[in-house]
Amino acid sequence: MKSYMAKSSNVERNWYVVDAEGKTLGRLASQIAHILRGKHKPIYTPHVDTGDFVIVVNADKIHVTGNKAEQKMYYRHSGYPGGLKGMNFNQVMEKDPTRAVYTAVKGMLPHNRLGRAMLKKLRVYAGPDHPHAAQMPKELEL
Repeated sequence: MKSYMAKSSNVERNWYVVDAEGKTLGRLASQIAHILRGKHKPIYTPHVDTGDFVIVVNADKIHVTGNKAEQKMYYRHSGYPGGLKGMNFNQVMEKDPTRAVYTAVKGMLPHNRLGRAMLKKLRVYAGPDHPHAAQMPKELEL
């Protein structure tokens, strides 16, 4: 008997809404990455993007445990010598609360073109509203 290999053209994608209010960043990100990869489906195939779309709302109300709020750093580089800049978690949450969730999920996906395709199915919003009502997303309790 041959193993089933999913084709990207035959994958049926659903939309899910996740409320991040009161959730821990890493635990939430790992569950979102699981859904984006499609590991919750019986047709999961490692080399095919079988995942679903995920909408994260209330990203500004997420928290981290321990001293990570002051010690967890987010770095970026301008490309010039000495161009490394860093901000801690609290500063990132003040400037752009969606970046913390986006970066955490990005680090848990494959670091290749398949992972970049999966990451395009993630939508993160700081507040409780999102413009994807037409897709009729289902509420996902994580």
